Formats: sequence, C-alpha cells, structure tokens
Amino acid sequence: MVADNEFKGWAGLDEKACDGHMSFQEFTPKKWDEDDVDVKILYCGICGSDVSSLTGEWGPVKDICPQVCGHEIVGEVVRVGTSPENGLKIGDLVGIGAQSDSCRECEWCKEGKENYCATQTITFNYPYNRGPNGKGSIARGGFAKYWRGPSKFAVPLPSGLEPDVAAPMLCGGVTVYSPLARFEIGTKRKRVGVIGVGGLGHMAILFAKAMGAEVTAISRTDAKKEDAFKLGATDYFATGGDLQEAVKARTRSLDFILCTINPESFSISDYLPLLTPAGVFCIVGVIPTPLQVPAFPLIMNSACVAGSNIGSPKEITEMFEFAVKHNIKPWIQKWNFDDINKALPSFQKGDPRYRFVLVNADNGGKL
Repeated sequence: MVADNEFKGWAGLDEKACDGHMSFQEFTPKKWDEDDVDVKILYCGICGSDVSSLTGEWGPVKDICPQVCGHEIVGEVVRVGTSPENGLKIGDLVGIGAQSDSCRECEWCKEGKENYCATQTITFNYPYNRGPNGKGSIARGGFAKYWRGPSKFAVPLPSGLEPDVAAPMLCGGVTVYSPLARFEIGTKRKRVGVIGVGGLGHMAILFAKAMGAEVTAISRTDAKKEDAFKLGATDYFATGGDLQEAVKARTRSLDFILCTINPESFSISDYLPLLTPAGVFCIVGVIPTPLQVPAFPLIMNSACVAGSNIGSPKEITEMFEFAVKHNIKPWIQKWNFDDINKALPSFQKGDPRYRFVLVNADNGGKL
C-alpha cells in the first residue's frame, strides 16, 4: 500500500517550468476507489503535450497547480483494489497512456472506443468524473514516483516487450498505430506517406513498414533522410526545397498520408495531389491554426480528410502485441528522473532522436 504522503513528483508551478524550473514536491493523488491501482513508476516518456501544458499553451498553468504531467507511464502495480480490471495483481508491469478514465456507459465506451468518450479523463490536469470517492479529484501524471488511477486504463505489458521502449508507445505510439490499423494499412492501403520524422513520425514509419506498406517519409530538410531509411522508409523528400516539384513527381502515389506535425500554419492543399483516388489524409498533429481545405481536389479524387485521437486500452494491447511480434522498438534516449530540468529544455530545442524517456532508477528503472 502506498500512503498518500508518498506521492511526490516534478510539478510545474508557472509558465517557466520547462525552462528548468520544475519543482519536486508532494501532491494530492486521486482519492482511492476499489477499482483503482497504485503503480510504482519505472519509466515515463516526455511528449509534446506535456510541454504544451507546462508552457501555458493550453491555458494558464496557475489554473491547475501544481501540474504533474507525464502520460507515457510504465511501472509496477503495488496496490490493487477489491474490484480490479484487466486481471491485475501486485507485481504486474503495466502502461498508462494519455487517458486514465471514461464514463463506461456511453455507446463509445461500450464499443471499446473509450478514447472517444465525451467525458473522458486525460491522465494529467483533468478531473475524474466517476467513482464514489475519486469523482472530482484532479488527475496527476507520470513525472512522479507513483501513479494512482482506474485499473482499466493500466494496460498489462506482454512478455517480450522491454518496459523502457514501451513507454513512448503509450501516447505517441498508439496515436499513430490506431489510424494505421483502422485504415487497414498494408492490406487495403499499401502506400503510405508520413509527414514529420519526429517522435510520432518515426514510430509511424516503424509500424507502417511492419504492416507491409511502402513508406514515403516527408520532412522539412534532408537532415533526417538517413534515419528515415533506417526506420524502413523507401522514399523521402524535403518540403524545404522545391515542394511543388517533389509533389508533382509523386502525383497519385500514396493511398494514405499521416500528418504528425504541428506547425503554426500548414497548407494541406500542397499535399492532396499525392493521394490516389479514395485516398485518406489523416491528421494526428495538433495544428493550432484552422486548416483551409479546398473542396475541388477532394471531390475530383474521392479523397477524404480525417483525424484520430490517441487509442483505447484495447488498441494499446493490440499495439503491444504487434510490437513484440515484429520487434518494433522506438528510438529512445534515457534521462535520469532527477534530471528533468535538463531534459525539458533539451526537448524544447528539438534534441530528441526520437523520444526522451525519464528513468526512475530509485524505483528500479534501468538507465
């Protein structure tokens, strides 16, 4: 059992947190319900969403303070309630992603699509909307020593999956795996474009290649070209050169495009000629400005623009099993948990190749 006063972690107190000003302190965990688990955190990935929250991009930090972010959590179950889900028991290794609860009653929850529940709880800074005791508690994330939350969203790690490389799959990984699986990549759609060779994009290349697709990687410069081919891409072009000419040479060459980037502005019309008839342009990067989508290219090519939101516990399980079967391992760089005030500024500078993972060595994580 973990006492409430043992919940300590790195918290953001203002918009300067990511500049090396995270504060290590106690925080109040979710109030215990009998379907909850306590998890001793071994690893936690750093995601762009953490930075967006801690810098105030998603609203003033003081509105929910302290902010204990982190939502790519891998750890060991150390406490189980009387009504656990997933068959969890003490000692199990589990992963917790960007979602930590849902209503369980809407049609989406009943279909196993909890990630589209209208009253879902995000793993940090959101209130829990369910539970006799926990309702109203604020969710706290994985930049901490322990995590508490509903057992349904603590997904067991399969045998053969290394826990450190599992961490970035829990948000970044399933965010790209879910649409690739849903749009039948490798079977119905065999030619895939991935815009952005970064944290999400590099995992998209790994998954799409393993599904049997030919992958075209698209990035701003040629700096990541060699990495893209190592990851499994068969074609590559840079958007910072003659984009129009690069697209013209590849007209109607892609059945599916996954956009993983989030620039201040983005011209989707530049990329639509790449799609084959009935092709899909799917967005998972949160582009902050409204998209201007021209109707004529969609109509003439029977193309569509889609989006996708993280993944359900079921999809995370499927992704883990797929990763084991195909030996998929995201490219990670490990940081000591106590060095978060060095890791976050480095993350903001664009240093990850391609995902940072914090290691709780005191809890048993391995650097």
